[in-house]
Amino acid sequence: MVIIKGVFCRLLSFFLSIFADESNTIYDMKQVSKITLCLLCMAMALAGCRDKVQSKADAADPQAAVSQSMKRISKVEKQGDMHQYDVADKQRITDFIPKGYKLFEKISGDLNKDGLDDCVLIIKATRKDGFVKNSFDKVVDRNRRGIIILFTEKNGYKLASKNYNCFSSENEDGGNYFSPELWVEERKGNLYLRYCHGRYGYWEYCFRYQNSDFMLIGYEVSHDRGPVVLFKTSINFLTGIVYDDENINADKYDADSDDDSEIDEVFKRTVVKLKKKPLMKLSEIEDFDELRFE
Repeated sequence: MVIIKGVFCRLLSFFLSIFADESNTIYDMKQVSKITLCLLCMAMALAGCRDKVQSKADAADPQAAVSQSMKRISKVEKQGDMHQYDVADKQRITDFIPKGYKLFEKISGDLNKDGLDDCVLIIKATRKDGFVKNSFDKVVDRNRRGIIILFTEKNGYKLASKNYNCFSSENEDGGNYFSPELWVEERKGNLYLRYCHGRYGYWEYCFRYQNSDFMLIGYEVSHDRGPVVLFKTSINFLTGIVYDDENINADKYDADSDDDSEIDEVFKRTVVKLKKKPLMKLSEIEDFDELRFE
C-alpha cells in the first residue's frame, strides 16, 4: 500500500507540473485523459487497500471493533428519545421489565451500601382498557405503575425486589387539586417514595434493604396550607413509635388568605406506641393508596 501511495503522489505532482508549464505543448488532450484515468485507478486501489487494512484490524481485535460500533449506535440513540441511557444500559434494564409494561422512570442510587449506584425502575402497564375519559371528557392513561429494584454487580444487574402494580396512575383525579406526584429517591442508603400534593402537603414512605427485600421502616405525612404545616405525623416502624405534631395555631389561619406569615407555627407533640407487627415488604404491598397504620 505504501508503494502504491508513493507512485500516486509522484504521478499527481508530474501531472500538475504539466499544467503549470504553459510552454509545454507536447501533451495533447488524449495524453491528459490517459493520465487522468491512471490517477483515478490509483485512487481506487488506495481506497481498497485501506478497507482491507481496517478489516484485518477488526478481525485481529473484534472486541475493539464491537466497542466502536456500540459507541456509534449509542451516539445515534442519544439523539433520539433515550432519556440519557446508552444502548447497552437500555438493553440490560429492559430485560427485567415484564411484557405488557414500559419504562416510566429510572432513578439511581446506592441502596445496599456497596459503593455502586443501583437502579430503580418505575414501570407502567400498557393495557388498552387503561385509557379512559376523565371528568373533563379527555382520554387519559389510567394504567397503574410498579417498581423494580436492581442491584448493580460487576457484569450487570441483579433483581433485588419488584412490585408491578402498587402505584396508581399519574393521571388519577386529584379532586379540587391536581393528582399527587410520585417522587422516588435514595437518601443515605434508603429508598424514599414520596407523594407530593402541592400546597396541601405530602406523605412519604422509607424502605431499607434487609432480609432479601425492602422493608418499610418509616412513614411521614404533613398536612399543609401553603408554606404552613398544620399537622404532621411521623412513624418509626423499627421502634413502633408514632409522633403526632399539631400546630396549636392552626385555627388562626384564614382559609381565604394567602398571607399567613405573621402567625407562628407552634406544635404540640403526642407520642403513641404501636402494637408490634412484622415489617411490611415492598414486594407485598398491593396498593399504596390503601395503606393505613394503626
